[in-house]
Amino acid sequence: MAQRRALLGPAVTAVALLIAAGTAILTGGTASAEQGTALAATAGCGRTPALRDGTHTIQSGGRARTYQLRLPGNYTSSRPYRLVVGLHWLNGSSNDVVANGFYGLQQRAGDSAIFIAPQGLDAGWANTGGRDVTLVDDILRAVENDLCVDTSQRFALGFSYGGAMSYALACARPDVFRAVAPIAGANLSGCSSASQPVAYFGIHGIRDSVLNISMGRSLRDSFVRANGCTAQNPPEPAQGSGTHLTTAYAGCRAGYPVQWAAFDGDHVPLPVDRNAASSWVSGEVWQFFSQFGGSTPPSSPPSSPPPGPSSPAAAACRVASTVNAWNNGLTTNITVTNTGGSTVSNWTVAFILPTGQTITNGWNATYTPASGRVTATNAGYNATLAPGASVSFGFQATHTGDSGPPTGYALNGSACTAG
Repeated sequence: MAQRRALLGPAVTAVALLIAAGTAILTGGTASAEQGTALAATAGCGRTPALRDGTHTIQSGGRARTYQLRLPGNYTSSRPYRLVVGLHWLNGSSNDVVANGFYGLQQRAGDSAIFIAPQGLDAGWANTGGRDVTLVDDILRAVENDLCVDTSQRFALGFSYGGAMSYALACARPDVFRAVAPIAGANLSGCSSASQPVAYFGIHGIRDSVLNISMGRSLRDSFVRANGCTAQNPPEPAQGSGTHLTTAYAGCRAGYPVQWAAFDGDHVPLPVDRNAASSWVSGEVWQFFSQFGGSTPPSSPPSSPPPGPSSPAAAACRVASTVNAWNNGLTTNITVTNTGGSTVSNWTVAFILPTGQTITNGWNATYTPASGRVTATNAGYNATLAPGASVSFGFQATHTGDSGPPTGYALNGSACTAG
């Protein structure tokens, strides 16, 4: 078993995304998932926040634990936000979760959610004695005392060991989490009881060589029962089809849907259908989470992003790229210029690779995933981009015939112009 667990974090750029939506009192059980609006304002609503983007340390269970925080670019304490907690895989880290945009959900969310990525002990989620559930309790308490959260809009998602932990949270905190989406998970972090309903979206590969799909089905079926859904054997794609099939269960209790997505693939967090440019996971998961409603945007949005050197505010930008191709390989160098009036810190640049291109290595940034819709994240030495300043980074890739440049550039979620 130890050997199998060591494989839970393969060298696939993956992250566990845990998104939480429940009560300000984490053990109280006051958040009913059947309610579509915020049940109560958290203590941070109306308060000038002290928390900023970055790594934070908290005492939990008698020891120091850490988590990463990412705020919306237009955060204002007058608006309750969704809360998304992303969980990493074994031998992964909270930095990995941030680097891939919380499994792509950060970009999908726009400015509608606060994102949190806790760090597991021993780079995993053994949850011994419930210590990791307690950690999430303590993080949410600290965050919600300082920031404005919609208590009916907490969610959880993770890959592999992170998927196991998101399942454990659904079991242990059904009155806190509105919905969870374990990707390639199994019952590795424990389950106190799956007797209370939680909206559930399970995702698993039919050829998973690390955690067999039967393990994912077992997690799913526990919430099929808890949510009162009609039992069935949902269709799954044929091996070699290069596709995925998503099934919404019938008969579920109102407000507690169950979905199951099986894909033709192995133990990966962001599978891509054959001939597709990017993974379908973030789109389907965000649609599943966002169906439960959300807070009404403020009538008078803030005139500028919140202060702080690490705030990843949206920014105007210009991009130029140069491709040098040969046979089945190429290099691409990208230069991004901040044409906005504010300094951008902790930048990410998203772009779409042509079909058939796969990144093998890169410089001056980290890249996740290696193909399709890619996010380049700053290195530690080039994280700040002043107005008028430029940053250059690049990568080497293989290709199957299309050696064109990337398209669809966006700097921290804001579309860039070419030139």
